Amino acid sequence: MSETNPVEEVPVINDQAPRDLTRGPILRTLISFSIPTLGTNILQTLGMTINAIWIGQLLGVTALAATANANTVMFLAFATVFGFSMATTVKMGIHFGGKNIAGVRKSFGTGTGFSTGIAIIGAVLGWVFSGELLDMLSTPPAIHDLAYSYLHVSFLAMPFSTLAMMVAMGLRAGGDAKTPFYAMIVTTIGSIVLNPLLILGIGPFPEMGIAGSALSLAIANLLGALVMIGWVYFRDLPIRLRGRELFYLVPRSEELGYILAKGVPMGTQMLINSSAALIMIGLVNREGLITVAAYAAILQLWSYIQMPSFAISTAITAMVAQNIGAGLHGRVGRITIAGLAVNGIVTGSLYVMLVSVDSYILPLFLGAASPAIPVAEHIQLLATWAWVLQGLMVIMLGTLRGYGVVMAPLIIVAVSLYPVRLGFYYLAYPTLGADALWLSYGFGAAIALGLTWLTYSRGAWRRSRGLAPAFSGVD
Repeated sequence: MSETNPVEEVPVINDQAPRDLTRGPILRTLISFSIPTLGTNILQTLGMTINAIWIGQLLGVTALAATANANTVMFLAFATVFGFSMATTVKMGIHFGGKNIAGVRKSFGTGTGFSTGIAIIGAVLGWVFSGELLDMLSTPPAIHDLAYSYLHVSFLAMPFSTLAMMVAMGLRAGGDAKTPFYAMIVTTIGSIVLNPLLILGIGPFPEMGIAGSALSLAIANLLGALVMIGWVYFRDLPIRLRGRELFYLVPRSEELGYILAKGVPMGTQMLINSSAALIMIGLVNREGLITVAAYAAILQLWSYIQMPSFAISTAITAMVAQNIGAGLHGRVGRITIAGLAVNGIVTGSLYVMLVSVDSYILPLFLGAASPAIPVAEHIQLLATWAWVLQGLMVIMLGTLRGYGVVMAPLIIVAVSLYPVRLGFYYLAYPTLGADALWLSYGFGAAIALGLTWLTYSRGAWRRSRGLAPAFSGVD
């Protein structure tokens, strides 16, 4: 398609203009943009939590332990497309900052078409090889069949979840965090309502057991994607594609080159995170069913403490990308400082709250008399503080992503998770036993934070872009 095609030269859109993240008070803009994103993450995690409660209460602790193995595999599967979605978001943000709406649509179309296609392939492969994936995790025989049933159906949701993620990321790149929040309300309600109906076979629904819980998530994700897509076209929002613009969904070489160059390292970073999580699941599995159940419950709590940093980091990436597109590099350092301050307060407060009330929360997942409760409380005490350090690192990574810096974070994550975290475990296990697992989280997070700080404040990427060292008065 020629670059002079009128479809590609739309200079402005209707009154539904993207939100300008290059002006106004930084702290207020960051908070107002982060809150809907945080709300979206809370609702998403709440849906997963209530899903876990339904499974634990209706099917028992064994079924809950099975979901920990299956969900870890699904996180690994999503890591294959997450990097491409983040790269697409950055490219779109730069186009938004430069008021290039035609570029926005080309980037969105290429990223969405490519990522959704990869998700479809991943779903097919996951459907075929679910059993082999669980065998690789050393999934205990007592939960293998349940985990297989849950994972097998979960892969059905992957294309819908990926499409919903791409639309949500595209909206956030233009400063719209509210529409994904409203769509997540629909997704969460759908999941909560459908879970017991499909697990137990209430009314006209078939009794599917743990597979019904996975199917409820697939249906709910499809509903959320349809709500966002319908709203985009109803309000004629910037990322809508019409007519010949629909061909943008066929990956374009000039856009795909950036998405691959930046997305592959980002996706590899997520794969490293996911593979390390898989290894941890395998190590936890060796400690027995009670520890696996306790760990599954703690993973639910950890989902909440991670949410603020990811929400704020997403906002920072969008703000930084738009400011880069507008040539306003001087605002970036102040955006990062504001993010670090807000996240430190919020995540630290969440940590104190979770540690204080875990004795009331854990029975929701495990049952009041479960022997896994004291094990879960012990894990919480030794490991949860690591997510406070992790959150600070994630904030700085948000800025680095906005500048397209992807290799240094990849190396930091790889070093902190493998030679550092897993190395700590193997060295300490003969002395500490299972406690080496839980303490390795904090050790790895501390090393990762230190390396990220050095990269952000003094890294060679700053000099290559003509930026002074961070906090030197010029950014």
